Amino acid sequence: MEQTKAYIAANRERFLDELGALCGQPSIAALGIGLEETATLIEDRLTGLGAQVRRISIGAGAPIVYAELGEGERTMLIYNHYDVQPADPMNEWESPPFQLTQRDGRLYARGVADCKGDLMCRLQAIEAYQATVGLLPLRIKFLIEGEEEVGSPHLAAFAEQYPDLLQADGCLWESGGKDVARRFLLEFGVKGLCYVELKVRTASSDLHSMWGGVVPDAAWRLVWALNTLKDADDRILVNSLMERVRPPTELERQHLATIPFDEDKVKEIFGISAFIRGLTGVDLLVEHFYMPTCTISGLKSGYIEQGQKTVLPCTAMAKVSFRLVPDLTPDLVADLLRAHLDRRGFSDIEIEILGGIMPARSPMNAPFARACVEAARVTYGVEPIVYPTSPGSGPLYQLCRGTPAAMAGVSHTNCHIHAPNENIYLEDYFQGIHFVGELIRRFSE
Repeated sequence: MEQTKAYIAANRERFLDELGALCGQPSIAALGIGLEETATLIEDRLTGLGAQVRRISIGAGAPIVYAELGEGERTMLIYNHYDVQPADPMNEWESPPFQLTQRDGRLYARGVADCKGDLMCRLQAIEAYQATVGLLPLRIKFLIEGEEEVGSPHLAAFAEQYPDLLQADGCLWESGGKDVARRFLLEFGVKGLCYVELKVRTASSDLHSMWGGVVPDAAWRLVWALNTLKDADDRILVNSLMERVRPPTELERQHLATIPFDEDKVKEIFGISAFIRGLTGVDLLVEHFYMPTCTISGLKSGYIEQGQKTVLPCTAMAKVSFRLVPDLTPDLVADLLRAHLDRRGFSDIEIEILGGIMPARSPMNAPFARACVEAARVTYGVEPIVYPTSPGSGPLYQLCRGTPAAMAGVSHTNCHIHAPNENIYLEDYFQGIHFVGELIRRFSE
């Protein structure tokens, strides 16, 4: 371990330069920018580690970079994605989004937290292990895709066509990091997602607002429909949805009671005075980890620019995302939403499904999970905080059916993920390299 630490310290600046090169290459899936170029950068880095690398395309999807290296009785699958969110709004960035910038102990760039920092520190951990210890004591498979930020539309087809490539004893997932108190987290699952667009048209064109007393207003029509999805206490009202939710067991509630969750610090960071319904304690964590969500992610109708325009809008649109827990599926939620709106006279509201991801959870006592806990204990010097699942989503279900998975990364609660000034702590990045090396040791034993 001491030799590995010394090697990482000696190559610190080069490692940061490599991270900067990866973050400096835009790779925006939503806009189709830079995906091929970024895949090539990753292929070259994996080849330099001695990996057998394959570039696989499914239909018109972004390249999937698959690689294998190492030998041993156990196999660890590592999942990452190289695509990032758009950098908008550009004027809110304090430094160029595609230029890794070090400031006040943090590294800033689009994708540095989600999840190019995770990806590069894992590659560098393997380099450090090989340089100081020798051959990897287990087999490592990398699956690195370029469409996670748009719902991984081609990943299920990949899993169906190449099931043998995904066989593993454990999976190190992208994302994860530290909580508001800078305690290292391990998360053993993800929520699913049903992302829809609701649209309505009430007239053939926008009209002068003097017609507002006799001609239907598309904005109001959509608002009334949206108003049926939740009550004033923020409880989901979609018929039969909450009845399908599996509540936590008493044992799971007992585990939640052991999780240190700094409610006041989270509220301070997010600039809120209270959580929904004044939730606190175990009830707050039950809602956060075990309950679905229904979020209006965007609204558009009529005139929204500066100044006045007295218009009666003929169209309105809302983007709505549902985070899903076990026993809810994207198709089921879309069907329930359709029936719910129809029952209330909103059959004119069109529903377009933009993306869907299944929820997935892994056992927290699997050998891979125990290896992650042991590696974290050695790396960070304290017991890690174990979350039963991430409140976020990802294609874990498609890739890890039956394979225990853990999220362990280099981000943190206030990393501005998907927002301007995305960042990670410099210290966390290098600790992440040490953690992966230690996990290789522990899981191979």
